[in-house]
Amino acid sequence: MRKIVMLSTVLVTGLLAGGLFVAGGSRAADANEITVYKSPFCGCCKSWEKHMEANGFTVKSVAVDDLRRYKSKYGVADSLASCHTAVIDGYVVEGHVPAADVKRMLKERPAIRGLAVPGMPSGSPGMEQGYNDPYDVLTFDKKGNLSVYSRHP
Repeated sequence: MRKIVMLSTVLVTGLLAGGLFVAGGSRAADANEITVYKSPFCGCCKSWEKHMEANGFTVKSVAVDDLRRYKSKYGVADSLASCHTAVIDGYVVEGHVPAADVKRMLKERPAIRGLAVPGMPSGSPGMEQGYNDPYDVLTFDKKGNLSVYSRHP
């Protein structure tokens, strides 16, 4: 019996080391893919997507006619709304959130629904216009609680 247990342990260890453990491997492989729901006519959304790609994310862009449907589906309150809604690895990213904040969220895995930059502040990624307005990146959860995740002067 002991030989069978040892053989099973060796087999499982070998499968894990060989990368054949699909559940963990597939999640890690898809963790940088972000799906962006946006208007087909929005140029700043495209600029934000380029910012995300330049920071190592794979962007799947989905042009939609009714963004409200996606904001509702993903629990984005009207007060948090911006011009695009994105989803990545179980989180929502609303608006012009910097890639560094998205990376931090994915690393820390906080118990939140997502991050948001309400409106379209000048100087945020995709909204570069030669001057910067200070803005905050907010966290939001399913209960509607908000907190400041980061500040950008």
